[in-house]
Amino acid sequence: MNLTVLKDVPPWEWPSGADRMILEILTNEGADSSNRLLAADLAGDFSVVNDELIQALLSILQNEEESEELRGTAAISLGPALESADTDGFDDPEDPPITEATFLRVQESLLRLYRDTAVPVSVRRKVLEASVRAPQEWHHEAVRKAYAGDEEEWKLTAVTAMYCIGGFDDQILEALESDNRSIQYQAICAAGSWGVEEAWPHVSEIISAPATEKQFLLAAIDAVASINPEEAGVLLTDLADSRDEEIAEAAFEAIAMAEILYNAEFDDGDDEW
Repeated sequence: MNLTVLKDVPPWEWPSGADRMILEILTNEGADSSNRLLAADLAGDFSVVNDELIQALLSILQNEEESEELRGTAAISLGPALESADTDGFDDPEDPPITEATFLRVQESLLRLYRDTAVPVSVRRKVLEASVRAPQEWHHEAVRKAYAGDEEEWKLTAVTAMYCIGGFDDQILEALESDNRSIQYQAICAAGSWGVEEAWPHVSEIISAPATEKQFLLAAIDAVASINPEEAGVLLTDLADSRDEEIAEAAFEAIAMAEILYNAEFDDGDDEW
């Protein structure tokens, strides 16, 4: 099985040895560039991620001879393992995907790369986006600075990071009105992540609009459950019967989540919502 086939197979069906295949291509500087890019993208998946793959990704990220695209992809693939380690810690009886030493080394390296202005801007942006998956004290200022600047790409990175870093409700609300569709999309995701109640009119309008792009519709469906769990169920009822299975499933899951959140906040002893 080659990487192209691996890409089209669900990760839980990947064969034994997939991690070795990905590692071999990642560490082979003479391999086809598109294959190495795909390997870097696949390396962060939980079904294969381990210390060796993380170190290979980190080596690529730190290597100024590698392309910016490959370095940026390697940075983003570090994110899931960072988030898992930060959330679950290292005391669970089951082995975490990476060791604590690797986790700390990656965090230190990402901070250094972000602060190094000699590193290409596109790579530093991806470094920030990946590193916030395990929030640290320096992130709030970095996100604030990125959003406050004049560069549209840094503003996009900042709003993307706001999904993980709280305290930016005003900026999220402002970003919802952006003419940049990518920034607007990330703002919807961030509003849902933090349950920004003031975002309800904007996000509910996206759901109610007759010709919303599917990507935006799915993001809004996911967001409304936490933004306004009391009203989300009514808003999403019709979408739960959509002919589009992905939309219907997303709406059904959001309704279920809204009910859980509503009952958790307003539990009056009645199981029926």
